[in-house]
Amino acid sequence: MTMGIHGIWRTSTYSAQEGECVEVAPLSHATGVRDSKVPARGHMNIPAAAWRDFVRTLKQAR
Repeated sequence: MTMGIHGIWRTSTYSAQEGECVEVAPLSHATGVRDSKVPARGHMNIPAAAWRDFVRTLKQAR
């Protein structure tokens, strides 16, 4: 985990050893998503409701 300007960034435990993955950080009303290889390029803010729906859909697909 790394501390960013807006929150604590974490990487999935399913990530590849090469670091080819995304990082997420809980923000006040959204979830930040960024590329772990180039975090300096910035991040996208996904609205909280959309992130919950996304995660729920992934869990249902298992």
